[in-house]
Amino acid sequence: MTREKLLITVKTYPTLSKKYGETVCTAGIRPDGSWLRLYPVPFRRLDEKEQYRKFDWIECDVIKHKGDPRPESFRPTNPDDFIPVGHMDTSHNWNARRQLILNKSYVYTDLAELIDDAKLGTCSLAVFKPEKVVRLKVESDDRIWDPKKLQAFRDQANQPDLFEDNSWKRTFEMIPKLPYVFKYVFEDVGGRSSQMQILDWEIGALFWNCKRKYHEDSMAIKKVKEKYMDEFLTKDLHFFLGTTQEFHFRAPNPWVIIGVFPIPYEHQLELPF
Repeated sequence: MTREKLLITVKTYPTLSKKYGETVCTAGIRPDGSWLRLYPVPFRRLDEKEQYRKFDWIECDVIKHKGDPRPESFRPTNPDDFIPVGHMDTSHNWNARRQLILNKSYVYTDLAELIDDAKLGTCSLAVFKPEKVVRLKVESDDRIWDPKKLQAFRDQANQPDLFEDNSWKRTFEMIPKLPYVFKYVFEDVGGRSSQMQILDWEIGALFWNCKRKYHEDSMAIKKVKEKYMDEFLTKDLHFFLGTTQEFHFRAPNPWVIIGVFPIPYEHQLELPF
């Protein structure tokens, strides 16, 4: 067991696991620029004081995740003991974030190098700089959770644990499943084209917020495209990438986008909206 300090850069949209229920894949960067993945994290069941924002520094005790060969994968020994210890803001044109994420952490630009490193087992989390973003692709998906996983979660919620606080079970409501899959289509530095699904919590939250405001799916999708294309492409856009455990060694390209980093260009001023 080790004590880690981590800048949270990634929170994925919640997923259902038969074993863990509703979980969030959380990842971030240590002060030396190296990556660490925390799974499982029942984020929405954490006490309000223990919940964390992106770009919060947190401290927690972790152990290597048994059964997960990816080098950055660790388990929090006590998910209820996350301690936020600070926040990295965007002052001075995002200088602190720029120094840690783009200078201390390695930034990939070549897809072949990225895929090779995953297959060699040397990395499963990375920062990637696309040469060109072509479009945001939107595909229809199932509108309800997998019934078997949902039943497993309900069974878990109905089973009290004598050694844990069960108060969350009285009020907890399952987050709705996203009815669409969002993908960036882009090119790398060598002109190789690819598309990757975006699993970031923020794109899901944006869709639902716009759906509540405009009521129609088409308008919500339009607003998501405006954010992820019209706005983000005016920035020095980077991706936070991760591999899934199931496909890390099996898929021709195991990477997905688990977060976006639309940092202003170094000499670009942030304008108020």
